[in-house]
Amino acid sequence: MAFTFAAFCYLLAMILSAVLIFFAIYHIIAFDELKTDYKNPIDQCNSLNPLVLPEYIIHIFFTVLFLFAGQIGTVALNVPLIAYNVYRYVNRPVMSQPGLYDPTTIMNADVLSRCMREGWIKLAFFLLSFFYYLYSMIYVLVSSTS
Repeated sequence: MAFTFAAFCYLLAMILSAVLIFFAIYHIIAFDELKTDYKNPIDQCNSLNPLVLPEYIIHIFFTVLFLFAGQIGTVALNVPLIAYNVYRYVNRPVMSQPGLYDPTTIMNADVLSRCMREGWIKLAFFLLSFFYYLYSMIYVLVSSTS
């Protein structure tokens, strides 16, 4: 079993995907706390906004690594979410700090439900990606033993 650059990329993507899963779970819990009025919106947005850019940077980082490794299928799976994240960040509310969530609009029912649905979709995407990366890493390791 030869440990190739592609196998390293899949291993790193698995680890970073686990981090992104925790980010998504944290977002879901935070939006649920907002929905049940457990926390106020200002504190919640101050805790959520610093996680937005690291999530995007991590996802773009391992997608670029896959591009360098020549794993075009994996890049094609990740590009739609990256495009959505870029679109969402470009069209974010006007704020003085980086982030997506504005405390003045986050309590609107439609905004809160959209953010909650986005969190669940990202959680599902990162969970499926984790297992895809695990399978692909094993496949790359086994197939490179010629």
